[in-house]
Amino acid sequence: GGIAYNIEEFEDKVRRGLALSPISEVLLEESILGWKEYEMEVMRDNADNVVIICAIENFDPMGVHTGDSITVAPAQTLSDREYQRMRDATIAVMRAIGVETGGSNVQFAINPDNGRMVVIEMNPRVSRSSALASKATGFPIAKIAAKLAVGYRLDEISNDITRETLACFEPTIDYVVTKIPRWTFEKFPEADPTLTVQMKSVGETMAIGRTFRESLQKALRGLEIGHFGLGGGKKDLWGTAHQPAPDDILSKLAIPNAERIFYLRYALKHGMSVEQIHEVTDIDPWFLRNIEQIVLLENELRGYQRLEDVPEELLRRAKRNGFSDEQLAGWWSCGQLDVRERRRQLGIVATFKQVDTCAAEFEAFTPYYYSTYEQEDETPAKREGVRRVMILGGGPNRIGQGIEFDYCCCQAAFALRDLGIESIMVNSNPETVSTDYDTSDHLFFEPLTTEDVLNIWDRMSPDGAIVQFGGQTPLNLARGLEAAGVKIIGTSPDMIDAAEDRKRFQAILDVLQLHQPPNGTAISTEGACTIANRIGYPVLVRPSYVLGGRGMEICYDQQSLERYMGAAVEASAEKPVLIDKFLEDAIEVDVDAISDGETTVIGGVMEHIEEAGVHSGDSACALPPYSLPGHVVDEIRLATHKLAAALQVRGLMNIQFAVKVEGDQYTVYILEVNPRASRTSPFVSKAIGHSLARIAAKVMVGVSLKEQGFTKEVVPSYTSVKESVFPFSRFMGVDIVLGPEMRSTGEVMGIDSDFPLAFAKSQLAAGTRLPMQGRIFVSIAAGRKERMIEPVRKLLQMGYRIVSTSGTAKVFQEAGITVEVVKKLHEGRPNLLDQMANGEIQMILNTPSGKGARTDEGRIRAASVTYGVPCVTTLPGCLAVVQSLEALRVHPNPRVKAIQDWIA
Repeated sequence: GGIAYNIEEFEDKVRRGLALSPISEVLLEESILGWKEYEMEVMRDNADNVVIICAIENFDPMGVHTGDSITVAPAQTLSDREYQRMRDATIAVMRAIGVETGGSNVQFAINPDNGRMVVIEMNPRVSRSSALASKATGFPIAKIAAKLAVGYRLDEISNDITRETLACFEPTIDYVVTKIPRWTFEKFPEADPTLTVQMKSVGETMAIGRTFRESLQKALRGLEIGHFGLGGGKKDLWGTAHQPAPDDILSKLAIPNAERIFYLRYALKHGMSVEQIHEVTDIDPWFLRNIEQIVLLENELRGYQRLEDVPEELLRRAKRNGFSDEQLAGWWSCGQLDVRERRRQLGIVATFKQVDTCAAEFEAFTPYYYSTYEQEDETPAKREGVRRVMILGGGPNRIGQGIEFDYCCCQAAFALRDLGIESIMVNSNPETVSTDYDTSDHLFFEPLTTEDVLNIWDRMSPDGAIVQFGGQTPLNLARGLEAAGVKIIGTSPDMIDAAEDRKRFQAILDVLQLHQPPNGTAISTEGACTIANRIGYPVLVRPSYVLGGRGMEICYDQQSLERYMGAAVEASAEKPVLIDKFLEDAIEVDVDAISDGETTVIGGVMEHIEEAGVHSGDSACALPPYSLPGHVVDEIRLATHKLAAALQVRGLMNIQFAVKVEGDQYTVYILEVNPRASRTSPFVSKAIGHSLARIAAKVMVGVSLKEQGFTKEVVPSYTSVKESVFPFSRFMGVDIVLGPEMRSTGEVMGIDSDFPLAFAKSQLAAGTRLPMQGRIFVSIAAGRKERMIEPVRKLLQMGYRIVSTSGTAKVFQEAGITVEVVKKLHEGRPNLLDQMANGEIQMILNTPSGKGARTDEGRIRAASVTYGVPCVTTLPGCLAVVQSLEALRVHPNPRVKAIQDWIA
């Protein structure tokens, strides 16, 4: 989808739309750019009772996908008459469409000039906004919809939160909810960062406050992108050498982008009026005036040089407007804990309110809270003799940290419930199960920052906090929380740091006599080149302390290393660059394990299908290993036990190995150790039939593995394959080649009795349809072409026709393989792109050259996304595809079997 501004764009979008549509149709509509956008969540039962659950207003006007827009609930700028018109229209639409039971989402646009209202679309199902509305109101839309589907009426379903009212009571909320999307354009530098009608965000955060200003600033710090509110902090460009000029600000305001919310502040600080900004952005003046109030208060706060001089009334007003201690500390040149201590001396402490669906009209029984700065606190007192444990969630989904970690947090909450321990869940992500009000005993919908976690700790007095299950987010907080008096249970923050710190970790490996690839740490370009020359090219370079492979690159020569050091990173003593010998063609292995301090049990040994160099989060993997000899797997198991003991692991750990094969010699290297839950924990748990996170949570609160009856590794008799899912269709023109920087946004799993069929199922689940006939384009990098000769011969025997460019074709022809030669892109037309556009290519097997000269290759791979042609970019992936195609010839309809039957 998209907006066409001229006939050329129109023809291009229609052509693409027709190609991608399963029914070869496109929808043409009047442009309503700049109109105000609203959503109504509505439910209906079989007696024609209809209730409006929530009205959601988009901060951004029409032209930005609602999934990419900041949204606010309840709607803030509708008059009562407009709201009633929209409410009546919503109910009429639901009845006209014929949704007899369940929930629906109706989206409207209103012309701000004349009040004209149009229906944009109607989703007769629960949607992304339904999840947001459920979390915003406390009304469980999906749960109620399921009951309506089996015949209940709204007036027969009780409200879990009040236990007095019924589901036919429309929720009333006395707070403001703000949702802000999270984007990862840094992973796709070639992509257009403009926000359009096609959704590009990969996650979102939600915050609750008494005012829009408070909830907006809380949501901004909940994004975890280095901003602790609208202004202030290290990411704030105002007052620095990089302060944006007026022309840059206007450009950022005029074209919707991920940074526009921050440029609204810059515009106001530069002296632009609300009216001028509205003229450029079409954002409603009501929102802009609220942002102006934040900026005016910031200016007042900046007028003080020292924390001690700030009046109590002003500090209280700042907190009520959502300013964080981190923001204030930056302006007053002190630490955030200093601001916290000063607040507490003045009695300015966070209080917590309940989300109750009824604006406090009835007593609420469900412990679902948000923080604000008022007088009354609604949290319950700690019960005598009952333990409380806090679980820190993962915050907004992003590449490298997604729902895999939320699964672990939920399992931890269930484990604590099994033991009679109260769980306190802290998270800010409305898309997750952990933020359902009935997952934990106490839910705090709060940003994951040191300040917000400490506020909860002070009120709830837990016996400990678990930081292992939420990915990197809680681990980054662990040291600061521990210093402030929070008891971290499980593996200690010191041991977590030992695994992250290059020198400390190398010392541990030396004692254990385990191998690591030759490596070094550089703080300058000259130092990096010296290290690379010593250990030999190619080298893997990356900044320290990153998740998801952020900023990683493989450098094959000094020129590419110098370019990386000069352009990609800022090396310093505080932020050294890590340089490792890159093990070409090595097999990567992931191990998930649990230790209670005495016993270590391996959950699963996973062999990656893609070679080392492809980020583990992007690589497919098989459990158990499908090609490694038993003695190598045993060596990996032994190393896992040694490392668990050395790091004093209490709970989950993940280790990444690389196995270098040279003739009959197998050398096992340790790549990294993460003493926490990993993104493979849910996959392993499903594959072996035991929840590793649940077992680990019990270990952390003192229940040994022996007491839980989990003391031996479970090695399945079947094969499970995890495959990654990528968002490339959202970022047209991006080269889809896999590398050391993670770019997948999800994963799927295939299970069968052997590897080829399990792999085939995983491809189908990921949306890759393996062709059973047709033409396959094969282009393999120099030095690897010979390894594809036999697999290509098998493809010919299966009836496929092979297409290659001259270089690869020559190698195949010399081996007696019939190949159709196609022109390279620079050799004229018709070339491969023309054949793809004509639907003449059914699959592409294309591995990139190691030197990175990928212009033609990159265009081919990017075009595969445009034309929907399956494309495999690694040699092991190509070999696995050929195996799967062979297996599908023998078993064209692989059996379907419930996971419970596999595990039994």
